[in-house]
Parts: sequence; C-alpha cells; structure tokens
Amino acid sequence: MKTERDGDGVLEESSSQEPELYSPASPGPQQEPISTYFEEKVPIPEDDMTKLFSFRKLWAFTGPGFLMSIAYLDPGNIESDLQSGARAGFKLLWVLLGATIIGLLLQRLAARLGVVTGMHLAEVCNRHYPTVPRIILWLMVELAIIGSDMQEVIGCAIALNLLSVGRIPLWAGVLITIIDTFVFLFLDKYGLRKLEAFFGFLITIMALSFGYEYVRVAPDQAEVLKGMFLPYCSGCGPTQLEQAVGIVGAVIMPHNIYLHSALVKSRDINRANKKEVKEANKYYFIESSIALFISFLINVFVVAVFAEAFYGKTNMEVSLQCNETGSAHSKLFPANNETLEVDIYKGGVVLGCFFGPAALYIWAIGILAAGQSSTMTGTYSGQFVMEGFLNLRWSRFARVLLTRSIAIFPTLLVAVFQDVQHLTGMNDFLNVLQSMQLPFALIPILTFTTLADSGVCTIGGGLLILVVCAINMYFVVVYVTALNSTVLYVFSALLSIAYLSFVCYLVRHLSVSDKDDCSSPVIVCVCVCVCERERQRCERERVCV
Repeated sequence: MKTERDGDGVLEESSSQEPELYSPASPGPQQEPISTYFEEKVPIPEDDMTKLFSFRKLWAFTGPGFLMSIAYLDPGNIESDLQSGARAGFKLLWVLLGATIIGLLLQRLAARLGVVTGMHLAEVCNRHYPTVPRIILWLMVELAIIGSDMQEVIGCAIALNLLSVGRIPLWAGVLITIIDTFVFLFLDKYGLRKLEAFFGFLITIMALSFGYEYVRVAPDQAEVLKGMFLPYCSGCGPTQLEQAVGIVGAVIMPHNIYLHSALVKSRDINRANKKEVKEANKYYFIESSIALFISFLINVFVVAVFAEAFYGKTNMEVSLQCNETGSAHSKLFPANNETLEVDIYKGGVVLGCFFGPAALYIWAIGILAAGQSSTMTGTYSGQFVMEGFLNLRWSRFARVLLTRSIAIFPTLLVAVFQDVQHLTGMNDFLNVLQSMQLPFALIPILTFTTLADSGVCTIGGGLLILVVCAINMYFVVVYVTALNSTVLYVFSALLSIAYLSFVCYLVRHLSVSDKDDCSSPVIVCVCVCVCERERQRCERERVCV
C-alpha cells in the first residue's frame, strides 16, 4: 500500500483500508492483535469536523486519561508527597510540577502511539525486538508492575488498620486485598464506561479526602506558589536530594506508559481517516492534561499539609501532642529531639493527634481509595503487557491471581513478622525499584515516537535517560554500601553491569524512526511527529502521523 504525507505530517492513504502490519515470521499481513479487555468500543459522536472543539467529543474521549492518572495517586506517590513536605517543606513542589509535566509529555506519546498504529507499546515492542531482549524487557516491566502492586497492597492494609482502630491487623488487611480486587473485577462486566465512572468516583474521594486535610491545615498559599514556581532548595542536603529523586521515581511510573497506549484503543476511531486520527490525538491530550492537573493538585494537597504542619517538628513535640489528645499511637514517636519521620501510617496518626480523629479517618479513606484504584489499573497494565510481549492470552482472574500472589507473599511476611514501620518502609525501596525500571518504558516509547523536532526529541530523551540511569546507579551505591557485605558488593556490581548493558542495547535502537531504510528487522516504523522534511519510504509499511 502506498502512503503519502501531507504538510502536517499526517498520512494520506491511497486506499481506504487500514495499514497492514507485518510480522518477521511471515511476509504476509498479520491481523491486529485482539485485546481481551475491549469487548466494546466507545462510539465517537459525529459532530461537524470543521469545529475546533466539541464538548460532546471530549466527553466521548474522556476515560483513558483519568485511568492513567490514577498511577500518579497510588500509595507510593502519597508517601513520597508527605515525606517531601515533612523533610523539605514547600521547597520541592517545583520538582513535583516538573515531573508531572514530563509525565504528561510521555503519556502524550503513549496515547499517540496507540491511536496511530492501533497497537499498544507492548505489541509494538513484540514486533521490533528480537526474542531474548523482548523477554528481558517484559520481565523488567513485570517487575515494575509487581512492585507497584506491593505498594497498593501496603496502602490498603494500612488504611484498613487505621479505619478499624487496629482491630484489623496488617496481615489481615493484606489478605483482604486479594478478595476485594476480584470483587472490583466484576465491575468490568457492566461495561467500559461504568468502569471508567467508578474510577472517577475513587479519584473524587481522594480529592475530597486530601482536599479536606488541606483546608483543615490551611497552609500558607504564598509559600505554596513560591515552592511550585521557583526552582530552588536553599539549605537542602543529601536527604532532600534523595527525596527529590524519589518524587520523580514515584510520579513517572514505567508500566503506566504501556497502560495508556492500550487504553486509547477503547474508542472507535477509523485510523484510515487522517482527520479522525488528528482529532483523537487532540482530545486525548486535552483529557490527559485535565486528568494530570487534577492528580497534581491532589499531590500538592498532601505535600502542603505536611509541609505546613509538620516540617521541622521533632518526635518529642509530636509525642507530647499525642499524649495530650489521648491517642493510643503516642508510642510510635520516641521522646527525643530528632526530626519527625513520617510515612502513610504515621501520617494519619499525626493528623489525628493535631487535628482530631476526623482527620485521621478521612486520611485513611483517601489512602484506601488510592490503593483500590491503583490495584485495578495495575491489573490491566499486567494483562496488556503479558498479551503484548508474549501473545499470551490469560483470563483476568488468572492474571490477577498470579500478580497479586507474587506481590502479597513478601508483603505478608513483613506484616506478620515485622511491624508497621518495616511495612511502610518498603515503599521507599519500591519507589527506587520503579525508578530503576523507568528506562525500560522510556526508551521504547522514545524509539517508536518523536515530537515535532526529532533531533530535539532524541537529544532531550537521551539526556533524560542518562540522568535516570545516573540517579539509579547512585541509589544502588547508597543502598549497597549500607549493607557492608563484600558478596553483595560483587553481586550488585555484576547486576549493574548487566543493567547498563541492556539499557545501552535499547538506546542503540533509539533512532530507529529516523532511519531511511528498513534494513533492520523493524516491523513498523512509527513516527508520531509533525516534522516537515520528507522521509524515504520503507520497504515495509511506515506509518507516520
């Protein structure tokens, strides 16, 4: 099939048929993979195509962006937010803003990939990478999903413990998360739009819960704006630097890029019609911007609450306040003058000590909503990734059972044999794990998509990858040196070499979309760009929108 580009970089088809995608194993056309998730597709209303904007169409496209935004509000993010406020005050809000903007740009690329090709990122990776690298890439993404699932289990268990005033022990809360996940899966049977509405309801609960805490604490608005728009951190040390890195790792989730590229396939779009494709890209970007703006505000609520109320507080001050209010949790805080260290469990306790029991229970409700919503999106991410990379069709029940079992086993061991501080402390390690896996989503999405100026995009993406890898190696050194074990030093060094080698292998393919031929075994060269310069045609189909 012959394709020609117009001035806007949008494909013009000589046939009304959709572009055919080819498999390396067969010279003939391969049918587009069928996702087990989208048993129905949401129709798009037929408004006047000349209109610049239509609220009816925006509403039809609304859903995938809000599902994606839930990953910006999981318990790991909430813990990162409150620690940022307690350790650095308002000084790192600009890092949160910058990470959210970078996340929006990456989600835009993911959405455009799904709209243009009709395939999500895992499916495109399946067609591009050879077998061994593809399996390694799949394992890395699965590791990120399991790590995220562990954070969600931890958050739900802690929320149930707080809401029950300790009557539901942590280990029981961990087990309950197995049951409730399967209950929520049945919502999918009622239709896609109802499921999206339920996720919207959970986001509303989080906004109201953490918004209540924000109004109750009443932080200094001038300080909030100053921390958000002035990139500075006066008096900051290694602790604040690590927290800044933790914010980036918590906000930009690797599996979320795979998820969003799949969710956009839920709308009924004729990919052979260039106007429909451009329109879909426009409305998905608007929806994603709104969704991430809301998630950013919720994160700001949490940071500002702990920055205003608890930045610079000592354990002694908190302990005395909890004793005065008769809190049963006052023993959590030793009677010393060390700076207060908080997590999602202690965060609820100190809110209750300073602002009353209502603040504690509303905090727990928000954490529970965050954990439950993130659990569902993690489930769908896992299914898309497995189906895309391996062409393996599993039922949602089997997929959830496998992922949740792997996530629950270590979490349950810690909940049974350790205390709540060890359980919540796992979140810090898991945020680092997410940061370690970020290149395995970042590099593929930059490989298959570009922005308007491919050179700027490649350089910017390369710098971002370099910074992420440097940060990851820094964290590895910090964690390993604290263990004081020669065996672990050697083992970590070998793993680091393997990690960097695989990242370098993926980076080699980063400029595949700029190649002038298809001598490499590339199946689909997806150039999601608006570039002006003409490209030579690939021997196999090149899709450019």
